[in-house]
Amino acid sequence: MAELVPFAVPTESDKTLLVWELSSGPTAEALHHSLFTVFSQFGLLYSVRVFPNAAVAGPGFYAVIKFYSAKDAHRAQKACDQKQLFQKSPVKVRLGTRHKVVQHQALPLNSSRCQELANYYFGFNGWSKRILELQDLSDTEERGNENGMPLQKQSVKFFCALEVVVPSHECRSPGAGVAWEPLDQLEEGPLSFLMKRKTTQKLAIQKALSDAFQKLLIVVLGKTFLIVLKVLQLQ
Repeated sequence: MAELVPFAVPTESDKTLLVWELSSGPTAEALHHSLFTVFSQFGLLYSVRVFPNAAVAGPGFYAVIKFYSAKDAHRAQKACDQKQLFQKSPVKVRLGTRHKVVQHQALPLNSSRCQELANYYFGFNGWSKRILELQDLSDTEERGNENGMPLQKQSVKFFCALEVVVPSHECRSPGAGVAWEPLDQLEEGPLSFLMKRKTTQKLAIQKALSDAFQKLLIVVLGKTFLIVLKVLQLQ
């Protein structure tokens, strides 16, 4: 059965693992590292979060691990449940509890997360971005009314249009993004202005890249993505 992996924050219960009965010996940071090392062997992880047990549960920790792929989460649950993994006692691993909740629109991944997911499935050199337009829309002249009061503050603003290209699937996905930052020439010198301009330009590109990835779906056929990988572009 095919599995769809969107460029969105994974919130589904079948992509979430609950791990408990973690030892109280190591620190939360050490447990995070150990959990990431073990579970990343089964697929790309969105997050690993470690929490101390409630007082009534006694000393120790539990963790919430999110995968991008439900199939990867299922494989990890079956392989790791009741296993010692990196500690002397076995841990319990369960899929997230299903609750009947109102369905909300999926949150898009930011540009760095999109690139991480694309690199995992397509390969580092399996995709690229091509900037089509990068337009400076900055307003560097402060306008005022008849009394000389400012109506609109100066601002740094950029618009970016680009496309994400996946050559192996002959796929091109367009994206657009706008970034805006207020500007106060009285408080900011030339260097600060240049830095804000550079940051805003970069942010516009990042927003456009994320927008382009939102139009793509990774369709995994077979037991793992290693067998068949197909990308569909939504119109």
